[in-house]
Amino acid sequence: MLPREELLKAVENREQMAHILDLADRAIKTWEVAVTDFLSPIELMETQTAFNRLTEVHLIAFGGYPQAERQRVAIARIDLPLDATTVPLAALEIAGNFLFDSASHRDFLGSILGTGIVREKVGDIIVLGERGAQAIVSPDLVEFLEMSLTQVRSVPVKTQRIELGELKIREPKKKELTTVEASMRLDAIASAGFGMSRSKMADLINSGDVRVNWKDISQTSYQLKPNDLIAIRGKGRLEVGEVQVTKKERYRIQLTRYL
Repeated sequence: MLPREELLKAVENREQMAHILDLADRAIKTWEVAVTDFLSPIELMETQTAFNRLTEVHLIAFGGYPQAERQRVAIARIDLPLDATTVPLAALEIAGNFLFDSASHRDFLGSILGTGIVREKVGDIIVLGERGAQAIVSPDLVEFLEMSLTQVRSVPVKTQRIELGELKIREPKKKELTTVEASMRLDAIASAGFGMSRSKMADLINSGDVRVNWKDISQTSYQLKPNDLIAIRGKGRLEVGEVQVTKKERYRIQLTRYL
């Protein structure tokens, strides 16, 4: 038996985790692979943390490409092998002429959900500017979306399945930097990493625009640790790397900013 109540105590998304644990139980009993819908980054992180404590089952997560934010998880008994091909995914091209009526990620997502599909069935959406977008979805929805998704904003679109290898993924641009701080406070490290004043960063934190490891953090004094990921809406992400304590008992912190 899985330590269900113990695992649920440690997560924020209890309902989602309870469902995932149901899938794990089914995988144990049936010797079959169970697959979740698309999980948000915080749901995925909590799932991986919980399953690291389990010995009966293991999982693999995949969202269509290595940097995908939203991913599905395949769960199986520890005896059964898992790889990325075990996770059922499909890619769609949503092609149209958006030169005179540009569409955002929100526009494409809104049009997909407007067909009646729930968010959990949709993975990442890659916006291609004036040419349209590509979307990763549950395979069982491909035929429906090919027929139903015919317009985004005022632009007629043609929706058709493509191979995952045809996704036009841009490698994220990175900038490496080092900062020396008196503490591991969020406001101090984030202001250095994003190149803005500490007071401006404090305003962003207090207004709920900053997340650490996909969780909303509203405390400027929140203590960071190596491998933490800081995200600010509209400004990219910052990863905390190696931390060393100097002779003057300050913190020399390696940072990677994703632009």
